[in-house]
Amino acid sequence: MAGTGIPGDELLLLQQRMLGKASGMTENQLIENDIISKKAFELVKNSNSLERDLFDLMSETFRNIPKNQIPNGMTEADFVNAQVNQMTSPWMQYFIQYDPSPTLEKVTCPVLAINGSKDLQVAPKENLEAIKSALERGGNNQVTTVEIPELNHLFQESTTGMPSEYASIEQTFSPIAMEEILQWINEHIK
Repeated sequence: MAGTGIPGDELLLLQQRMLGKASGMTENQLIENDIISKKAFELVKNSNSLERDLFDLMSETFRNIPKNQIPNGMTEADFVNAQVNQMTSPWMQYFIQYDPSPTLEKVTCPVLAINGSKDLQVAPKENLEAIKSALERGGNNQVTTVEIPELNHLFQESTTGMPSEYASIEQTFSPIAMEEILQWINEHIK
């Protein structure tokens, strides 16, 4: 359910792009974010002095942000420290470097992989294709992938798919997704 099939750094780049686009960022802003994120992710993967290198990158990044786009009251030190702390957390370092493909290639049981079409956190098409491909590379041909229309990352029927919408949706879990899961289980369990 909304599982990842692509490496963490690629997933985060897609996530940032989809969320940014849905938030109204311009194509130039999206490209600039991609460039900065790729540099940061490359540092996480390869730097021997990660904190110092991220500090330099984020300091330069802050100085290039147009003044009208800096949140009110945020100093360079606040921005840089927040970014460095996030990127150096053990979880983030692990996630950026993690590639789910080798693990997926070892799965031999039947698999149902589902995503909502409005999932802005785990891009449905890219991840479902990668999951299916990795499973099949490992010899697993018992793979079903389904992209369910209009559902967000939490499998709620949604308007935008934005995380800010999650709490305002009354529906906990779409009956359409539940039916898809139950149907698959009934077909595979005897």
